[in-house]
Amino acid sequence: MSSLSQQVAIIGAGPAGLMAAEVLAQGGAHVTVYDAMPSAGRKFLMAGRGGLNLTHSEPLAGFLARYREAAPHLTAAIEAFSPQALRDWSHALGQETFVGSSGRVFPKAFKASPLLRAWLRRLDAVGVRLALRHRWTGWDEHGHLLFQTPDGPHVIEAHATVLALGGASWPRLGSDGAWAESLAARGVQISPLRPANCGFTVAWSDIFRDRFEGQPLKGVVLTIGEHSVRGEAMITRTGIEGGAIYALSTELREAVDSGKATLHVALRPDLDLKELIAKISAPRGKQSLSNFLRKAVSLSPVAIGLLQEAAKTSGTSLASLPPTELAKLINAVPIELTGVAPIARAISTAGGIAFSEIDADFMLRRRPGVFAAGEMLDWEAPTGGYLLQASFATGAAAGRGALKWLES
Repeated sequence: MSSLSQQVAIIGAGPAGLMAAEVLAQGGAHVTVYDAMPSAGRKFLMAGRGGLNLTHSEPLAGFLARYREAAPHLTAAIEAFSPQALRDWSHALGQETFVGSSGRVFPKAFKASPLLRAWLRRLDAVGVRLALRHRWTGWDEHGHLLFQTPDGPHVIEAHATVLALGGASWPRLGSDGAWAESLAARGVQISPLRPANCGFTVAWSDIFRDRFEGQPLKGVVLTIGEHSVRGEAMITRTGIEGGAIYALSTELREAVDSGKATLHVALRPDLDLKELIAKISAPRGKQSLSNFLRKAVSLSPVAIGLLQEAAKTSGTSLASLPPTELAKLINAVPIELTGVAPIARAISTAGGIAFSEIDADFMLRRRPGVFAAGEMLDWEAPTGGYLLQASFATGAAAGRGALKWLES
């Protein structure tokens, strides 16, 4: 039977699902996209709330390395739908892009909503149908898709299916990870879903928490083991988060899992030990220690508070430390992480369908005709455009795989 006459179900109306729908519809398939939410692309819109970071402009070899051990499994898909191809695709939708100073790529509109609206118009023009408020609950004994809708249960027969239900972060936007149970029951190996690009919990003192919640640590270098990142972090009521924390989240999560997670913060990374010692050995006069550190070493109140917190935790006072020890502490403030922030607040998800469970066309080996894409798969990446790029690319790859299946 020709793909032109066959029905394809896409489950999940995020970037991976919509890209699979576009590829399939352009290949002649009749496509319906099902989603549990009342509208499409809700997490995509959330991702673009502070400026939609579509992809990154770094050379492809470095780009692919960001996916760590999953890189070999994602390389073909990303090479087939590369960062430049994603930019060209966005331009074709009338959304020009630009490269920011960090190398990150953004639409000139800087928002997700204009791009999503243009995309949905294109999908409608090629015949893609949206079936919203359809929550997928698995398969029946005949292999038909089961959905719960406001009008009751629906049973759908599809010649091919693409699963693109996302991970388990931001469940209120639709990606709640409920699919893992359905697939595991069918024998599909699922790596546990865990928070990625997430915050971590710290047992702050009440004084520090009440005073510095919401305060940023700017221009710091964070280190865990052999891994260091320069950037910003934010003190939260329950711990610490922010860009530099997210960049280290894999290493931090593994350290927490091992039972010993000490993050070190260099508050003045541009000053070496000798320079710091010289600056803080100057006469303090009648200044308080906090005022002295603020002026002599340009430390912010939250940085000084963090030093005091560390000294208190170790059972000493900051004022009692000799200049050499204080200088060492300034560029290696220890923070004991007590846990990982809840997955519901994470930017993305680690874990998912093991790559051993899918073939080169992203089809589930145990469910012929069923494909998977996006964050459902067992990969993780830092923020900076890598998350969306892999979602778009694996969606396109699953769409191509489904076309190939239909035509065979």
